[in-house]
Amino acid sequence: MSKRVLILAGSPRKNGNSAALCRAFARGAEESGHQVETVFLRDRKIGYCLACYHCKKSGGICIVKDDMADILNKMNAADVIVMAVWIGLQCADRADMKALIDRTVAQWLTIKDKEFYYIMTAAEESDSVMDCTLECLRGLAKCLKGSVERGVIYGKGVYEPGEIESRPAMQEAYDMGRTV
Repeated sequence: MSKRVLILAGSPRKNGNSAALCRAFARGAEESGHQVETVFLRDRKIGYCLACYHCKKSGGICIVKDDMADILNKMNAADVIVMAVWIGLQCADRADMKALIDRTVAQWLTIKDKEFYYIMTAAEESDSVMDCTLECLRGLAKCLKGSVERGVIYGKGVYEPGEIESRPAMQEAYDMGRTV
């Protein structure tokens, strides 16, 4: 059965290492007959949650008018959500992914029964830097009813764009995409 796969690419580098892993994952999933869409958060306008709870009174419609309504629709329609980030200086890339996570509050009751995959890259070689960010990403899935984690890829020790190409994580991403 064909699944709808949504890749949320949070890296500021559109052609960086985490984007390369996203492409490998997407290629594997597409070759297995799934529909894949990648959203580069750097190209979207995602404002911060105002914690006003207008969304609670308005059926999940956020008061902030930006690209998040479209992304929430895509998240609701997806069967699989891949969250990809680059980790620098012990925190996740830019604020895009954090803003996205916060803004899901508008529809956290409707985004359910999703399969989650996580892709992370960092110049750092240690797992501890990755583990902290992974727990933050997992926090979203834990709030969404019926969510299941299906896989995690750590692309460690990569800084310059393209360094990931020769690493085992590239094959892991492709293989993981094939098994969606």
